Amino acid sequence: MSLYIASLNSGSNGNCYYVGNDSEAVLIDAGISCREIERRLRRLNLSINKIKAVFISHEHIDHVRGMQVIATKHQVPIYITAATLQNSRMRIDSHLVRTFKPHEPVQVGGLAINAFPKEHDAIDPYSFVIEGNGVHVGVFTDIGITCEHLISNFKKCHAAFLEANYDEVMLEEGNYPIHLKRRIRGGKGHLSNKQALELFMGHRPSHMSHLVLSHLSKNNNRPEIVSELFSPYNNELNIVVASRYNESEVFKVFSDPANMLKRNAKQEVVQVSLF
Repeated sequence: MSLYIASLNSGSNGNCYYVGNDSEAVLIDAGISCREIERRLRRLNLSINKIKAVFISHEHIDHVRGMQVIATKHQVPIYITAATLQNSRMRIDSHLVRTFKPHEPVQVGGLAINAFPKEHDAIDPYSFVIEGNGVHVGVFTDIGITCEHLISNFKKCHAAFLEANYDEVMLEEGNYPIHLKRRIRGGKGHLSNKQALELFMGHRPSHMSHLVLSHLSKNNNRPEIVSELFSPYNNELNIVVASRYNESEVFKVFSDPANMLKRNAKQEVVQVSLF
């Protein structure tokens, strides 16, 4: 029993995450162009035709850039709250617009997508946990603080896309104006490397096998900093840093801890025949 996951892009230039089973898949956010989504799925041997829905976390452009085109071109329903759609200033044909409510799972084939509120400077922001085949996958980015909703959902996950947006020293010593620094670290901005590590160390479930560190800042973080910070745990689970320029591998996440990768074993690239 398993699910497949991949980051198609992760960062302030665009966010898009893939979660699917053998029959269908969903995207969480569509912050890169439809053309680029198609191109990256092809490179991963994943079919756009298996995308049955796109769930939008909030209205910022790095999460919605491609949603209008992908909805229209591929007739894919967009799950989005009314407030988020209005504030996105994008038009989606009404027959393709769906909504969701917090803590009420939406069933998409064999996948159940559960939304819960998060702290971020958007009109109506949400994080998501996708469940299927006994596997729970969390998408936790654009988070101002580690709230109880986040902690309780993180504890369920076999795999998670977890924000590690900024290094606190780099942000403090960088050239961002003070108002932007305050916005980033002020409780409705982003999660720091340190906060991500504290969440992981304090609340990681024993069955978690994959952690994809996501939404790194271009100016206030570096992949090598994040990799080094989490390196003591590399032998316990598969930890990768998502790129702001390229897609990740496709990872296969099992529900049964007995099927998890052995320590020090390299995660294979999953080639799924979907065409």
